[in-house]
Amino acid sequence: MIPVFDGHNDFLQRMVDAGPARDSLWLKGDGTGHLDLPRMREGGLAGGFFAIWTPSPASEDDSLAAMLKGNPPFALPLPAEVSNADSLPRALAQAGQLMAMERTGTLAICRSAADIHAAMAAGKIAAILHIEGAEPIANMDALHVWHAMGLRSLGPVWSRPTRYGHGVPFAFPGSPDTGDGLTDAGKDLVRECNQLRIMLDLSHLNEKGFDDIAVLSDAPLVASHSCAHAVAPSTRNLTDRQLQVIAESKGLVGLNYAVGFLHPDGRRDPMHGFEVILRHLDHLLKFLGEDGVALGSDYDGAQMPEDLSDASKVQNIVQAMLDHGYGEELTTKIAHRNWIGVLERTWGG
Repeated sequence: MIPVFDGHNDFLQRMVDAGPARDSLWLKGDGTGHLDLPRMREGGLAGGFFAIWTPSPASEDDSLAAMLKGNPPFALPLPAEVSNADSLPRALAQAGQLMAMERTGTLAICRSAADIHAAMAAGKIAAILHIEGAEPIANMDALHVWHAMGLRSLGPVWSRPTRYGHGVPFAFPGSPDTGDGLTDAGKDLVRECNQLRIMLDLSHLNEKGFDDIAVLSDAPLVASHSCAHAVAPSTRNLTDRQLQVIAESKGLVGLNYAVGFLHPDGRRDPMHGFEVILRHLDHLLKFLGEDGVALGSDYDGAQMPEDLSDASKVQNIVQAMLDHGYGEELTTKIAHRNWIGVLERTWGG
């Protein structure tokens, strides 16, 4: 198998929800969700970004769930901002779950590219602590605390506002050019992340915020789990102009497997085969080149295609790339080497 390093999963909240059964959920699985240790090993999923995320209040979650069951056109207003007081306990609980997974001896929280290489060589899952939506970070002092805890990747927003910027709303068809750019606090956050060498994740950020980070940041621009707007005009997908800006920074985009972001008309019907996925990959490669495209599944956070229904199926996309004519070298780059490369350029060594 060609190992796969993945740009985004939402497994940690499942660990929180499992309570006393959390170790069993990770080590054995429970037959639900998309990801656990046995299925990662079966599919050759060697590591990835484990996201900390705070859900919106239940009423707004219900509205989002109802929208996601339907088909386009749709446009959902941005949820209200979640306070630091509400988000911080949830975030700490999820971080604690990742540390508990590390204590089982099967996973290593990686703070450098060398750590990733070492974990993969030892047969451990190479995990990066990521925050999706910076609500748990009250100020720059708190950012330093999170960095000391192992934070190495940060998305300033999910699809709602924070004190740092504005997320893009869920809409199809639609443009990511919605709302204002980064706040002054958001610009300070970018500068401090650059100083700490924390990767900034552009997925979920609106276009003006994207442009602000492109101007301010001295690191490669990265969207961990996004698709091509030219193929599927979701607000969550990246326009050709944005892809060109990422390419000029020697950055990277991780392809999101979510059906609603892949499908050219935004439908959330079951998806079979890899024709649409390969259209997105071909388009991303056209703009980003062979070193700028990777994978970012969104496992445990979205509806998956039937042939990528959980982590055990990851080699299906590897085989699809080989069958499409990418060749072993390019397929290996997309599968894991490009993620490690952009992290080396971002983190240093």
